[in-house]
Amino acid sequence: MIRLAAIDIGSNAIRLQVTSVIQYEEITTFKKLEYVRFPLRLGQDVFEVTGDNPSQRIGPERSAKFLKLMKAFKLLIDLYEVDEYLGCATSAMREAENGSELVKTVKDKYGLELDIIDGDREAEILNNALMSFLEEDKTYLHIDVGGGSTELNLYVNKEKIVARSFPIGSVRRLNTRKSLDQVWEEMKQWIKTHVKKEYGKVTAIGTGGNINKIYDLSGKKNNKTISFNKVISTRDYVASHSLEERISKLQLNPDRADVIVHASDIYVFAMKWARAGKILVPNVGLKDGIMQLLYEKHQIKVH
Repeated sequence: MIRLAAIDIGSNAIRLQVTSVIQYEEITTFKKLEYVRFPLRLGQDVFEVTGDNPSQRIGPERSAKFLKLMKAFKLLIDLYEVDEYLGCATSAMREAENGSELVKTVKDKYGLELDIIDGDREAEILNNALMSFLEEDKTYLHIDVGGGSTELNLYVNKEKIVARSFPIGSVRRLNTRKSLDQVWEEMKQWIKTHVKKEYGKVTAIGTGGNINKIYDLSGKKNNKTISFNKVISTRDYVASHSLEERISKLQLNPDRADVIVHASDIYVFAMKWARAGKILVPNVGLKDGIMQLLYEKHQIKVH
């Protein structure tokens, strides 16, 4: 048995998962031992440049909480006697002027190593978790909406054809005062250029906490797929509720309730431009890709 830990430092929330991998004869079982999600919302400092925050820095209050959280994560990793771990920081940390400084502080104070990864690396890691959901001879547009960025990946016959990261996400849409019209237009043109008619019918794949919640609220139970029209109607249903109603009636976390409609718009427009009639929601994320990467790395060591 081996124990693995994945840390996903996103723009809205930060996650730690500890998993044990048990191999018995020809069967490999992944068992979740610990999962922590903390809604620190680093992107709120980084994406909103105002008079109070004239530079793209993670402010003192969030920096202090971030260091406390990393200390807690290191303690859990040590307590569970983890064999391998990987910590990846995405959009907010890579855009923050003091992102690298915070990563260095975490290493110096707690001995916890973190990597600030770019959009391409983020998509590559997530790709590991997605491959088992792709079918032969089909075309998929993978849409991963985070707090600060959206990663698009086009797969044809289980092969990634092209990918791109766009600086638009749920927290960025909520907090930025700058127009994102140019980013929307670039995303539209990218999809229309690369999702070619000869690829045939396109199925979207949605990853990210917001599309997972849209799927749950849609009432679907079994095949992990919902139609384009159902995504729109569920988004509209959520939007018809006040913030307080989303938290009390729909049982959304506060840090989900205020961004879910912003995120849903990105999925809707990407699907519309790709002419995707349905979206597969496999409920996997960056942490799952990290876990797969660590397992493969460990297998190479063993053999």
